[in-house]
Amino acid sequence: MFRAIIFDFNGVIADDETPHLLCFQQALEEQGLSMTQEEYYGRYLGMDERTCATALLSQRDGHCDRRLLETLIERKAELFRKHTPSHQPLLFPGVIEFVKQAGTKYRLAIASGARREQINAALCNTPIEQDFSVIVSADDCTTGKPDSAIYSHTLKLLNAKEPRPPLITVAECLVVEDSLAGIRSAKAAGMGVLAVPTTYPIEKLSEADLVLPALDGAALNRIVDHFSAK
Repeated sequence: MFRAIIFDFNGVIADDETPHLLCFQQALEEQGLSMTQEEYYGRYLGMDERTCATALLSQRDGHCDRRLLETLIERKAELFRKHTPSHQPLLFPGVIEFVKQAGTKYRLAIASGARREQINAALCNTPIEQDFSVIVSADDCTTGKPDSAIYSHTLKLLNAKEPRPPLITVAECLVVEDSLAGIRSAKAAGMGVLAVPTTYPIEKLSEADLVLPALDGAALNRIVDHFSAK
């Protein structure tokens, strides 16, 4: 049924939502904006920073000043860049084993609202650093989740890289997500969605096709069987 598995990154592979939030809050505060932890997890989690910041600026000013937006985004990236060298994020338990298992049967990709430098830094020197044939970041797709663009673009790149006819279809893609915005993005693209409650409680992820407590110990064959039986 599936020929490709596409992973979100923050909250699915890397356990780094908290430092991302803290750096973003500092960058926002420097521009006279604020966002509480409750607002972040309740409304903005899963969105890329550009989409989130655009919403906050528009809400405050009635429009989004593009120069101010770029300043804010670059400042957040700078703060996180300073944080990373001494705080490389941990990978979630079971992720390495799950990715290695999946890679024996499926094409693997990452589709994330994080910047590419942040993804590369988190994967650096880990056992899965080279396991993804395609990585799509906020630098590659300016339209963020919950729009379907990032998942559609990732599939396009998967099919363009080492084409293996017939081309992979949306129905042959399984997405692994942790946020409501991410689930809606993948569903809008026509893909099946497996969700893990690393940042949202399980009851908030009901729009996914399948929710598991974690990837740790997850049996890929059983996941595939669940979707095949639908």
